[in-house]
Amino acid sequence: MKTEKAVVVFSGGQDSTTCLFWALKHFAEVEAITFDYNQRHRLEIDVASSIAKELGIEHTVLDMSLLNQLAPNALTRSDIAIEHKEGELPSTFVDGRNLLFLSFAAVLAKQKGARHLVTGVCETDFSGYPDCRDIFIKSLNVTLNLAMDYQFVIHTPLMWLNKAETWKLADELGALEFVRTKTLTCYNGIIADGCGECPACILRKRGLEQYLREKAEVTGR
Repeated sequence: MKTEKAVVVFSGGQDSTTCLFWALKHFAEVEAITFDYNQRHRLEIDVASSIAKELGIEHTVLDMSLLNQLAPNALTRSDIAIEHKEGELPSTFVDGRNLLFLSFAAVLAKQKGARHLVTGVCETDFSGYPDCRDIFIKSLNVTLNLAMDYQFVIHTPLMWLNKAETWKLADELGALEFVRTKTLTCYNGIIADGCGECPACILRKRGLEQYLREKAEVTGR
């Protein structure tokens, strides 16, 4: 019997929406938190709000514009190109983003009586982001528990999944078409299948095609 409450760090993208459905399966009560850090596409916040409303989930949007002021990057500045040079972090990396997002999500969760935090970070397709590593999440979990004297558990359902496996999980949760048609992953701000050209869209499309191909081999259709 599900009795616990969870807060999902939610962007309205493929990964966090899959995590939202995962949380709905595993917890009695689920809330979502979205961060407004002056991201390039405000549509991201609208999409997150729309999904939360459709699923009947309480949704909090927090102003994190200070992050944009501190760490200029390609996700917040149109004059910074989206690129990934060999040996360097991608220009889409935002210093401290997951550290701050999960910390603020934890503060909200404690006020709401929730002990579970859910985030879509992933080491398999993480583009080299250091704050998507399992070791960081485990370290932060300990820090949050000590900082607030509260027993949080940070869940990372996608940590060891590649994009094809993430699509498979969405399908197993009965949410494949929902995730495919209603989420925003594209760096150019196009919902669903996106522009098909940015790194996020290429990764998403490649994963979907791989999963559908593997599924067809198993089912014969």
